[in-house]
Amino acid sequence: MPSSWAAHSCHLLARLAHPVLWFPKVAVVNVPQEAAMAFPHLQQPSFLLASLKADSVNKPFAQRCQDLVKVIEDFPAKELHAIFPWLVESIFGSLDGVLVGWNLRCLQGRVSPVEYSIAMEFLDPGGPMMKLVYKLQAEDYKFDFPVSYLPGPVKASIQERVLPDSPLYHNKVQFPPTGGLGLNLALNPFEYYMFFFALSLLTQKPLPGTLHIRTSDCAYFILVDRYLSWFLPTEGSVLPALSSSPGGPNPSPAPRTPTMPFASYGLHHTSLLKRHISHQTSVNADPASHEIWRSETLLQVFVEMWLHHYSLEMYQKMQSPHAKESFTPTEEHVLVVRLLLKHLHAFSNSLKPEQVSPSTHSHATSPLEEFKRAAVPRFVQQKLYLFLQHCFGHWPLDASFRAVLEMWLSYLQPWRYAPEKQAQSSDCLARCVSERWAPFVQENLLMYTKLFVGFLSRALRTDLVSPKNALMVFRVAKVFAQPNLAEMIQKGEQLFLEPELVIPHRQHRLFTAPTFTGSFLSSWPPAVTDASFKVKSHVYSLEGQDCKYTPMFGPEVRTLVLRLAQLITQAKQTAKSISDQCGESTAGRPFLSWLGFCSTDTNGSYAANDLDEIGQDSVRKTDEYLEKALEYLCQMFRLSEAQLTQLTLALGTTQDENGKKQLPDCVVGEDGLILTPLGRYQIINGLRRFDIEYQGDSELQPIRSYEIASLVRVLFRLSSAINRRFAGPMAALCSRADFLGSFCRYHLAEPGLADRHLLSPVARGCAARRPRGPRLSLRFLGSYRTLLSLLLAFFVASLFCIGPLPCALLLVLGYLLYAVAMTLLTERSKLHHL
Repeated sequence: MPSSWAAHSCHLLARLAHPVLWFPKVAVVNVPQEAAMAFPHLQQPSFLLASLKADSVNKPFAQRCQDLVKVIEDFPAKELHAIFPWLVESIFGSLDGVLVGWNLRCLQGRVSPVEYSIAMEFLDPGGPMMKLVYKLQAEDYKFDFPVSYLPGPVKASIQERVLPDSPLYHNKVQFPPTGGLGLNLALNPFEYYMFFFALSLLTQKPLPGTLHIRTSDCAYFILVDRYLSWFLPTEGSVLPALSSSPGGPNPSPAPRTPTMPFASYGLHHTSLLKRHISHQTSVNADPASHEIWRSETLLQVFVEMWLHHYSLEMYQKMQSPHAKESFTPTEEHVLVVRLLLKHLHAFSNSLKPEQVSPSTHSHATSPLEEFKRAAVPRFVQQKLYLFLQHCFGHWPLDASFRAVLEMWLSYLQPWRYAPEKQAQSSDCLARCVSERWAPFVQENLLMYTKLFVGFLSRALRTDLVSPKNALMVFRVAKVFAQPNLAEMIQKGEQLFLEPELVIPHRQHRLFTAPTFTGSFLSSWPPAVTDASFKVKSHVYSLEGQDCKYTPMFGPEVRTLVLRLAQLITQAKQTAKSISDQCGESTAGRPFLSWLGFCSTDTNGSYAANDLDEIGQDSVRKTDEYLEKALEYLCQMFRLSEAQLTQLTLALGTTQDENGKKQLPDCVVGEDGLILTPLGRYQIINGLRRFDIEYQGDSELQPIRSYEIASLVRVLFRLSSAINRRFAGPMAALCSRADFLGSFCRYHLAEPGLADRHLLSPVARGCAARRPRGPRLSLRFLGSYRTLLSLLLAFFVASLFCIGPLPCALLLVLGYLLYAVAMTLLTERSKLHHL
């Protein structure tokens, strides 16, 4: 190696002025020429890497990025390749999640504007980091990526020596030598960079205190959007060139054909060898593919890392309730996937009208335009379907499911991201789904029908009184009720259910999953114009040959929709009942309720939900969402008013004459009322309730919040002692038939449990075993309300110059007059009933 290179390296290191702790500064500047010549591949790159590692500890973030830009510009690729793996890991964090790197998932412009702007400029698709990637790409460097960090199905397939279907892994698997630690993928710099970037969404955990950060404001989310816009452009037929230094644009190099044939490391594994022989393709089958290799790689990496966590076999196993979940996506993960789907729709729909039909395009069509036509069905559809199926079946029944729901609805509506959407007006005809989308609906039939049934099963288990849950039902109903969409879905179902013998030339076709091998431009199967065959191929490729299809507009699903309509009606009435109850309690609450003067409800209330937190406005929103959702469901499934009325009456949701809710759905058994499954559902979701009241010994009931605990215990001991000492005389007085006996019974005899409406058979048995005699209860004196009432009475009396003793006598006299009146009324009521 020439000595000028060593001088150049030392000069640059000195200019960066970093502290290399284990070398004296003089030694760094005066590196002997003989040492540089003796170790041309080891010593000099180690200085660069060591200096950058030291800078990462000792220098501020802005200065480190500035130095990295200079290093990328000044050093050749031969030296930069040694720092590339460390730099990628220092930015995106380690694959095991221990190192967080730059923490892009929590970096926001409004919180850290300087760091945010520097990071975004450095990682921009036209920035210094991508320039480093292309610089290394031109020299055909390879970097090892451990297979153990790939998604589950991919890792399992490679470990079993079976090549995954995606062309992303072709000619890349490196088997370890004897005694090696594991399998690796040999990735080019662009692939290596994108693998780390995509996986950092899953491997890096948010730091403490960053749980409430809005995902769409974070640097990672913005970078995903920029990469998609750059590598999957919606305008033009070629990718934008990377801006270089003053010399002008520097086109990115295409990946070179691997020098080692695939079969050379698969000779001892017949599965890999057969896969290679039957699907042998070249990455560079067409020179025009050089224009889109970055686009193809980016899409495949994002889809594989974010969606390919469930295989068809794994999905079928996951239908078992005893299956263990292998991967659980987060809400942030789902939001990023939704961004990908929205951009893919815009990317695919950016084709010009004359380019949409594959039968009309010419050989001069740009490879990017070919890629637009095939990106979604070829790379995304199957993995997204399995991903959504898992989310629908395993996501918690809470409001966080809204992220999954919106991701699903975004995929179902490609017309929202078409260019002509901008020119639409607000009239009804403009909102009608055009017939041009019928092929998309038919070739994604399960995305509409099977997942709609999955959503119905979730909606039937959620509390629709909650505004957030009501909003989700409304959103789904609104999307599916778009004019002409239901007819397209029905047409797709008719094509699938069409008997196979109707068209003889299709009898011997096999419905199998499409083979995703080789480059995107490799041999495509011939275009199939038979719509029925396309729909059948779609269903069988996603569900298998032996799938049992349930028509969305068949009787089974219609029954589920009718049940949902019933629950919507119930939820509307429940929301109104809760609103009325809250209004009554607020209006009837005295000014001194906080002192305990108002009566406290000890018998329970409706189950808490969002209405308790938001108030009357949420009741209005819930009612609006449910009303519109019911209207949309009636439009889709042609439900009449008579059917809804009949279903409402059948469930017994009508209110009684007092306007109060009835008991939960029950049947009468030998021991009393027994809840039905519907009754349990009504209680769990707060739709109905029992009027529960305390029916035990009033002296032994729990101490209330409006009572003084210590005073209640003292009064209980005192009254218990009096009752034991004077039990006989009190019983004799209460047994008298004159007015004195009635007066004593009014004060000393507690109403028997037999006189109450007991709902529990257990309580009846306990009441029969516990006969009670007359007794004195002083517990009322332990109440804040009673004591404050007495204090207030003495205070008012003092204003009229009445002393404490005369005031006490007046209170006793007043109470005696009240007790005499109540005794007479009680006796008269008993005589009337007799």
